Amino acid sequence: MLHPMSSSHPASSPISYKDAGVDIDAGDALVERIKPLAKKTMREGVLAGIGGFGALFEVPKRYQEPVLVSGTDGVGTKLKLAFKWNMHDTVGIDLVAMSVNDVLVQGAEPLFFLDYFACGKLDVDTAAAVVGGIARGCELSGCALIGGETAEMPGMYPAGEYDLAGFAVGAVEKSKILTGRNVAAGDVVLGLASAGVHSNGFSLVRKCIERAGDSAPATLDGKPFKQAVMEPTRLYVKNVLAALAKHPAPQDAASAGGIKALAHITGGGLLDGSGIGRAGQGRRPIGETRAQIEASHLRADRHPRHAVAADRNGQTGRAGTRGNR
Repeated sequence: MLHPMSSSHPASSPISYKDAGVDIDAGDALVERIKPLAKKTMREGVLAGIGGFGALFEVPKRYQEPVLVSGTDGVGTKLKLAFKWNMHDTVGIDLVAMSVNDVLVQGAEPLFFLDYFACGKLDVDTAAAVVGGIARGCELSGCALIGGETAEMPGMYPAGEYDLAGFAVGAVEKSKILTGRNVAAGDVVLGLASAGVHSNGFSLVRKCIERAGDSAPATLDGKPFKQAVMEPTRLYVKNVLAALAKHPAPQDAASAGGIKALAHITGGGLLDGSGIGRAGQGRRPIGETRAQIEASHLRADRHPRHAVAADRNGQTGRAGTRGNR
């Protein structure tokens, strides 16, 4: 039941959404900044992108039996250094890479990407720099930035801070899904070099930087220290898809040649199988991973019969939700 207000408590002046800490005009300004960035990422299959309640995508007709592969991840505490050093233009690439590289593990081509940007107070320039990095990552991966969500939530985050989550969807022919079922002792493991720390293990990285204090080096790997630390996660998509096209997986263990499996090592080592086949299935090893490596007898004078490709880095997975920007 509603009770009338007492005359001893007169109604206060009207309160707007902006008074509550949510600036709708700033949100609209960000959308306008984002539109040309997203437009550069458009590709076949996009029916409707940014602007609607939901983004529409048609699986390209060149797929005969398409299987959709999805992945989600975040950037983690690397963002703390982005806040501290005011370096926001590359963490968006990290966000894209952590998901599209996971989708790639199944042999899938990334098709589209959505992002979630959450903050306490929206700074349009900072958010535009972050989304610019996301768009760049999508462009380099050949996937469309098809939508996203900007959430301004007063009181949820300290001033100047934000969090990110990303979501990628790819497709692979059903007959070409990489499962690792034919991996066997004697197969060769090829490691694809990282671009640096990527967005992995930054709780430890930040602790090391804190401990080093003023004695931290001015340069690292020939680059200014901060730039080297914030170097974005390498996007393996185009190179690996080209390799898969040239060296498709063998149909059985007896067949020679071909890439049998991929592993995106993000949160554990290759020996325990962490990160292998992670997307949508939890963390599980492909075959007897430890035995495969210990029994592979990798030597410089051996020629590989098959290859299991992996990149070298580590990060724990994070999830989130996101709508359409």
